[in-house]
This record gives sequence, structure tokens and C-alpha cells, in this order.
Amino acid sequence: MRVGLVLEQCLAPVPGGTGRYSREIAAALARRAPGGSAVAGVTAWHRDPEPAAVPGVAGPRRLPLGRRGLIAAWERGLGPAVPGDLVHAPTPLAPPRRRTPLVVTVHDAVAWTHPETLTPRGVRWHRSVIGRAARTADLLVVPTRAVADELRRHVDIGADRLRVVGEGVSGDLTLPADAQRRAAALALPERYLLTVATLEPRKGLSVLLEALARPQAPDLPLLVVGQPGWGGLDLATEAARLGLGDRVRMLGRVPDADLAVLFTRATAVVVPSRAEGFGLPLLEAMHAGTPVVTSPAAALVEVGGGAALVAADDELTDVLREVADDAGLRARLSAAGRTRAAAYTWDGAADALWAAYAEILGRPA
Repeated sequence: MRVGLVLEQCLAPVPGGTGRYSREIAAALARRAPGGSAVAGVTAWHRDPEPAAVPGVAGPRRLPLGRRGLIAAWERGLGPAVPGDLVHAPTPLAPPRRRTPLVVTVHDAVAWTHPETLTPRGVRWHRSVIGRAARTADLLVVPTRAVADELRRHVDIGADRLRVVGEGVSGDLTLPADAQRRAAALALPERYLLTVATLEPRKGLSVLLEALARPQAPDLPLLVVGQPGWGGLDLATEAARLGLGDRVRMLGRVPDADLAVLFTRATAVVVPSRAEGFGLPLLEAMHAGTPVVTSPAAALVEVGGGAALVAADDELTDVLREVADDAGLRARLSAAGRTRAAAYTWDGAADALWAAYAEILGRPA
């Protein structure tokens, strides 16, 4: 079985969580490929496609259209095909379904449930391409039951063409041997809160800043990891307006080894998103044994599985104070989080996908 995998998100200006998903699921599919099976990556035409190269995955092969041209063509049901016995698009950027079976991963239903957190163009594009995938793809893969339920409320697709396949924690987030040196280079304080997110409205970072500005909030610095997205969210200016001053540090995008150190040493990780399809930082923090506080977004509650604290906006300040002050609570959350995170692995996700591919093609799993 030859699977063609669209890896264009790895080359996006802000790859985000879907970029990590694309890379990790590609590597896991290659590791777990049944005998005689192979995975080959494809991208739009880029001068340097090397950032989309994944160990064990052939290519990436460059298609004869640049990124904008490919997005426009595929949105209209036109453009180049992806070679293989089956094509898997790990984001909604997918080729039209022709003779080759097509699997599309849909990470969330935000374009319908929280359209105000996307650009108008983003809402139109996601609704269009996900709607087409629901009509034509052989299977839609979603990361949580919450997304499956939300999607079925907004697009016409039967449960038999939806498959819930979870995600995992990258091996690149293993704590490095030089963790102490990295912590010193990052000038990490002894105690701090951490949030990891693309800087855009959907991630709820303004809500987090407002919670930390209240008098009863824990007096801990907030470290923010993530690249700017859309919406002109200026956290530094907002922090200054709220009187948080230098309590908020913007770290931008950091290497995975540094991120592993940040996760491990944090007092707590906060995931205040308005909407999520899975919430990789939640899983990654639990894997590191770090307490997590999330918003009540359905997918975050599902993935947390009772091992993370859930706080509505008006509860967030008090919950953060409780976690910061109670070492016993942090220890319980740490143990529960590690246990919960162990249920999710990229290899397990790849095995589920290979089984789905075989089912679609009518071959033995």
C-alpha cells in the first residue's frame, strides 16, 4: 500500500499545532507501516521543501503549483493529483477526490462554532473545504469525540465516515541531557506559569492576562511560547495596560528541547482556549508531569479526562491561585496527568490509521 501524504502545513509561515500533527503522524505512519507499505510526502512548489522532509517518508515531492496556487486550485476541485493507492490530507487542505481514495483529517469545527475567532476568509475557506471533504472523502479523521459531534451538527456526514483518532507527544519533547544549561540560558524563574499557543484570538490569552491582573491572582510570571497569528494580538501592550509589567515574557517559537524544559519546570500550564479540537499543549504538559488548567472547551475536557483542572473565565484566577499554593494538589495532578497522557501515542494513532486505510481499500489490516 502506497499512501500519499500532503505535508504542505509543515511549510506554512506559522505551522502551529496542525504542522506538528502533520510531521508527527507522517513519521509514525512510516514507523508503523505494514510490510510492503510506504508513505510519500507531497507539498506545493517551494524552492526548499526540506522543512517538510520526515524520517522514513519518501520525498517530499513538489507539485507543479506554488502554495497559493495549490490552495486556490484544490479549493475549486481542480489542480494536480497526489500519487498513491490512497491519499491522506492531514489538514483540510486536500486534493479533490478522483479515482484514488481520500482521507482528510479535520482538526476542529471552529469555523461553525466560533467563527469570530477566525478571519472572514478563514471561515469561508474552512467551511468550503471541510464541507467538500464531508461530501466526497472516503473518511474524515477527527482528533476527539467532541469534534465528531460538533462536525455532525454542521455538515451532512454519517457516523460511518467519521473516525476518532487521537494524537500523541513528540519524542522530540523528551527532557534533554543539558536541561540545566537550557534553563539558565532561558533565565527561567524558580516558579512560573506557562502557556503555549499561536498568538491569536481563539487561544484565549487575553482572558488569561485579565485573570492574572486581579488582586487575588498568584504572583507568578507568565511565560508565553508561540508565534504571532492573525488578529494583531499584542500581549505585551495588553499586559502593560493591565499593570502586569514584566510579569509577562514573550518567548516566541522555541526549539523542542527548550519546550521540554519549559514544560517540566513550570508550576502549571494554562490552556485558556475558546475552542480546540484536541489541545496538544495540554497532552504535552500532562506527559511532562506538570499540572494543567484549561478552559471548559469540550475537546480539552475530553483529552484532560479529569486529570486537568477546568476553569471558566470567572473561575480562572481562583483556580490558578489554588494550584500555585497547594503542593499536594500539584502532586496529584502530576500523577494523574502522566497516567492520562500515556493513553495517547503517535504510534497508536498510526496503527489506527493503517487499519482505516486497509478497510477503505478492502485489504487485510
